Amino acid sequence: MDRLEAMSILIEVVETGSFSAAARRLRVPLTTVARKISNLEAVLGAELLIRTTRKLSLTDAGATYLVAARRILDQVDEVEREVAGEFTAPKGDLTITAPVQFGQIHVLPIVTDFLAAFPEINIKLLLLDRNVQLAEDQVDMAVRIGRLPDSALISTTIGEMRTVVCASSELLAVHGTPQTMDDLQNMPCITFDGPGPLAGWKFNDPKTRKSLLVPVKTRLSVTTAEAAVRASLRHVGVTRLLHYQVADAVQARSLQIILERFEPDTAPVNLVHSERGQMPIKMRRFMDFAVPRLRRVLLELGEAGNQSARGL
Repeated sequence: MDRLEAMSILIEVVETGSFSAAARRLRVPLTTVARKISNLEAVLGAELLIRTTRKLSLTDAGATYLVAARRILDQVDEVEREVAGEFTAPKGDLTITAPVQFGQIHVLPIVTDFLAAFPEINIKLLLLDRNVQLAEDQVDMAVRIGRLPDSALISTTIGEMRTVVCASSELLAVHGTPQTMDDLQNMPCITFDGPGPLAGWKFNDPKTRKSLLVPVKTRLSVTTAEAAVRASLRHVGVTRLLHYQVADAVQARSLQIILERFEPDTAPVNLVHSERGQMPIKMRRFMDFAVPRLRRVLLELGEAGNQSARGL
């Protein structure tokens, strides 16, 4: 039997929680998955999984074997990449993910310049407004905006991002420019949020720096930042977005940032990856290439925002 294949199948079964889910992910028949696990248990002379109608769980022997299987497969993968030249020459494939709009505007130009500089590296750029699981989805690196949860990911900070409230001058001429949270609650708002119910917008009290959750009057709810910007440009209401999402409209003075003194703390922006130990040179080259450029992008965004606030 192919012992490495059986180890890989065991890992998939444990990670997905069932034989059927593992079969779907691996794109093999369910009977093949079950047979491979049974053959592995027969060769080892030990039961690895406890099968019930409701769930699968590892036996003590299975838990021990799983740790060893992961280590062995990681070592095999590292050796194969070294033989293929990934640790000695910048070559191979990279998969990188970033938020849709930030990726289109700021990451894509860096990627295209990188491809021109390194002709033996190919990149798959996934632009998604959700966080993928790097190891499970076979993603090498990700641009993440916001606080990172405790995890095994390795992060490199590339800057920070403001969350801003803005509106068109025409809307403010009709309703007045809000100066307080009470004023904001009387304004028509364009909300851009996830599938859950909107409780309100978060701000900081400028005196105490404590977090405030302010209910807002939703005039229009949209599912993309671009739609929120477009509606705001048409004077529908006040909107609240990450600064990069409205930077062009603010710089063109089509939208005006308001309530700056109530802004919440800036969100960190990181480039994260899951590699430990020796990093493939293709990843190291991209880190060295992209990090200073992304830092410059975020610094310029911040400076442009400060100039707009001063009316320069």
